[in-house]
Amino acid sequence: MLELLKAKVLVINKQWQGYEETDVQTALCDMCRGACTGIDTEHMIPVTWDEWIKLPIRDGDRSIHTNRFAVRIPTVICKAKYAEMPKRRPKWSKRGVAQRDGYICQITGVPAPDGNVDHVTPQSRGGRNEWRNTVWTAKKVNTKKADKTLAELGWKLKRTPQEPPEVPMIRLIKPKHPDWNPFLCLS
Repeated sequence: MLELLKAKVLVINKQWQGYEETDVQTALCDMCRGACTGIDTEHMIPVTWDEWIKLPIRDGDRSIHTNRFAVRIPTVICKAKYAEMPKRRPKWSKRGVAQRDGYICQITGVPAPDGNVDHVTPQSRGGRNEWRNTVWTAKKVNTKKADKTLAELGWKLKRTPQEPPEVPMIRLIKPKHPDWNPFLCLS
């Protein structure tokens, strides 16, 4: 039951664009107190809590059973007060560093599709997994650098590592349910 309450629900704005995720427990509480509406994805209509608890549970729907009735679990809810699309910076990841640097070794300038992440300030010296401390490098270059700094080797980066720009949240959400697809920018 607890796992079901922690499942993800897509939150859309009044333009029906997905902009964040919440969990089932929060979505149901928000619907019950009138802070949002559920989206009946079969008919693509917003549904208030009083209407939601009367919706039939279809084959394939997940539901929660109370002492008095069963409630369909929403997959999409709408918080209409959010007109602006919130923006966030992508979380740091090895794949993100590779994409930011175009899979180009930032020391040699040569394409390195099978390269890896190097820490400008080595982890052994307190360097962290952060956008401004990591670059994409060829594996041989990274092995040669080991836990030394660029200054110790007399090397320079082709480009100073930067944080990627903030992007609309819709670009960062990965669909966790087929019902989410119409509300997300999947290209």
